[in-house]
Formats: sequence, structure tokens, C-alpha cells
Amino acid sequence: MKTELISTLSALDIELIDCGSFDQNPSDFPMFAEKVAEKILSGEVERGLLVCGSGVGVSVAANKIPGIRASLCHDSYSAHQGVEHDDMNVLCLGARVIGPSLATEIVHSFLSATYAPQPRHQARVDMINAIEQRALDGHYSKK
Repeated sequence: MKTELISTLSALDIELIDCGSFDQNPSDFPMFAEKVAEKILSGEVERGLLVCGSGVGVSVAANKIPGIRASLCHDSYSAHQGVEHDDMNVLCLGARVIGPSLATEIVHSFLSATYAPQPRHQARVDMINAIEQRALDGHYSKK
């Protein structure tokens, strides 16, 4: 699926940075989630796309990184709404769950959406950021 998405997005003149994997061998997805997050947090890119078998693993890994708001989406509405309402910056897809044409549609929805910080949306994003800060401060440490 990754290869097909790269081909489709490149044809649309969307600039891409491929963070791996670069072959068909099984790989450990957490390192790719970290690489994509680093690109976003450095300001090199605005958004990221992660693909694994189910999409769940990359979503879990990416969300461990402060400042990343990743979501697994298998429909266009969630991909668009996640950006508009929740300021989602990483889209996660499951290559064994959806096909390439639906994936392309979802990616288009994700990339064409803009965060619309209406008061209720911004209040929720602020709450999410506060939870993240409490976690960074050790509030949720295992005892």
C-alpha cells in the first residue's frame, strides 16, 4: 500500500519524505513512527502518514511522542474531522484492513483538512495538551 500511496501522491505534486521501510521484509514499526514524529516536531513537515498491517501499532507508537496526535482512520470522515476538530497531525492506516483506493481517498481527506479552532474544539485540544503535560510531569507514573 505504501508504494501505491507514494505513487499516487507524487503524481499530485505532494512533496513526500519516505522514512522507511524500504523493502518487503518485516520491520519494527515503532522506529518509523518515531522518525515521522521527529519530522513533524522539527517543523520539516506539517503532517505524517504511517502504514502497518492493522494501523493500530503505528498509532499506539506515534501517540507516545509528546506533540503527536495520531489516529487510525478507515474512512474519509474521520480523517477529515480528526484534523478539523482535534488537530490530528498523523494519519495511520491498516494495509490489511483497507484497499489502496480507499486509502488514497482517506489520505486526500486528511491532507485537504485544516484545523478549525472553534472554541469548543480548541478547549478539547487544550485539555489533551494538559493531559500530555501532566504525563510529562510524571503525574501518571506507575508505582
